[in-house]
Amino acid sequence: MMIETIGFVEFSSIAKGIEAADSILKTADTRLIFARETCPGKYHILFCGEVAAVKASVEAARELCGHYVVDSVVIPRLAPEVIPAINQTSPPREVNALGVMEFYTITQAVYAADAAVKAAEVDLLNVRLATGIGGKSFVVISGDVAAVKTALDSGSRGAREAGALVAETVIPNPRPELFETLL
Repeated sequence: MMIETIGFVEFSSIAKGIEAADSILKTADTRLIFARETCPGKYHILFCGEVAAVKASVEAARELCGHYVVDSVVIPRLAPEVIPAINQTSPPREVNALGVMEFYTITQAVYAADAAVKAAEVDLLNVRLATGIGGKSFVVISGDVAAVKTALDSGSRGAREAGALVAETVIPNPRPELFETLL
């Protein structure tokens, strides 16, 4: 399935998130990719469709749930590596450097993963969305040192400005044993 535009909405309430998922699907012609609860009692929804439909559905969810919305994003022309990397990992082709971006919100990780792979020639290894890590999220990329630095700068920019970036790091020449903890 080709995904052109995604909407992602993160909620501080599971009940309101479930209500919003129904509203998102009823507001416009969108397809649900997933809707699930996560730590610590949050709920997030990932869906796709045409740009206008996704924007209308995100706005409907925001209006319906008000202060229960933690964050949301609409990403047109989503990088194809993002969806497979969410909560999964794939072994890198070649690693000269490893980059990690850690966020306070789930939404920022989805946005950062897309921005990072569009900004530089890097491999997206993992997009971990809050499960078992206290509601935080992180993105792991690999590539040459310069590309990883460029990707991290681009991917972290919005979260840094919003105060949602916990930390980021570039690890040149990582030891192979480190990947056993990430894969």
